[in-house]
Amino acid sequence: MTIEGVDPGAEFGGVAAAFAEVAEDTLTSGRVSQVASSDLERVLTAAVKLYAAKAGTEPTPAPPVSADKITPTEIVVVVSELMRAANLNLFDLSMWYRRASIAGGGSQ
Repeated sequence: MTIEGVDPGAEFGGVAAAFAEVAEDTLTSGRVSQVASSDLERVLTAAVKLYAAKAGTEPTPAPPVSADKITPTEIVVVVSELMRAANLNLFDLSMWYRRASIAGGGSQ
C-alpha cells in the first residue's frame, strides 16, 4: 500500500508498533496457533528483505533484533528455518559470515 505524500518512515513506524503490540498480545494470551502461517511468512519475508536492503546502505548495520527481548533459542529456531527455506547450509553461512568481516575490514 502506497499513499501519495506520506512519509514511509513515519508510516512504517506506526505499522511496526501496531504489529509488535499484536504479536506480544498473541504470545502472552497463548493464541499463537490462531496466527496464519502465511501471514507470518509474509511479514518475515518483508522484514528480512527490508533489513537486508537497509543493512546494505550502512557501514555498520544496526542489530536486527533487541537482544534483551529475544532468547538465543528463539534466534536459532528462526535462523535455522530461514536457512532451510533458502536451502542454505552451515558451510554457506560460514562463507557469508567470513565475507562480512573481511568486507568490513576485520580479520578472521
